[in-house]
Amino acid sequence: MKKGIIFDVDGTLWDACGAIADSWNEYLEKNAPDVEKRVTEPAVKGVMGMTMRDIGDTIFGMLPEKRRREVAAACFAYEVEYMKTQGGKVYPGVVETFEALSKDYHLYICSNCQSGYIEDFINWTGTAHLIEDFLCYGDTQQTKDKNIRMLAERNHLDAAVYVGDTKGDYESACKAGYPFIHARYGFGQVGDEVPAVECMDKLPDMVRKIL
Repeated sequence: MKKGIIFDVDGTLWDACGAIADSWNEYLEKNAPDVEKRVTEPAVKGVMGMTMRDIGDTIFGMLPEKRRREVAAACFAYEVEYMKTQGGKVYPGVVETFEALSKDYHLYICSNCQSGYIEDFINWTGTAHLIEDFLCYGDTQQTKDKNIRMLAERNHLDAAVYVGDTKGDYESACKAGYPFIHARYGFGQVGDEVPAVECMDKLPDMVRKIL
């Protein structure tokens, strides 16, 4: 039986909110003098888990729609390049836990981010040999539940669990038809009683109970 663990990124594997805010502000300062708004780390944290379109609408809602789309798309693209050299704050035990889990499970990543962002995380952490496949909103323009299901199906998983930190992650896992583990140390709360871990190194024991 092929068993897989599918991970969210932001709030589950690392906290890149500060670097993301810095990258967007750097882009705006250099290339968008008509946009006076500056992005804060709390503002970025508040939109984590949303699709790229919704993030752009929230952060740049004061701009006309066409300009909003242009600015958001440019910021997302700039962010991917910026993160190649800046990275995020990887949570303690992530790489070690990946290595331990990979002995018994196949590891994947699914996020609502733009294309290139998951690759930034993988390259920053040196985990390309551990993450077998990944999928994001930027690749498919599909909701997270559909991407979770697509990722599981194209890798022919017999069983899988999704690990995330927000209620949206939980709801997406439910819609996709897979169990969920809450990364309680992350950005969000779930509300319902679900399996949860307080840190990454507790994850292997929880996975064994579910898969």
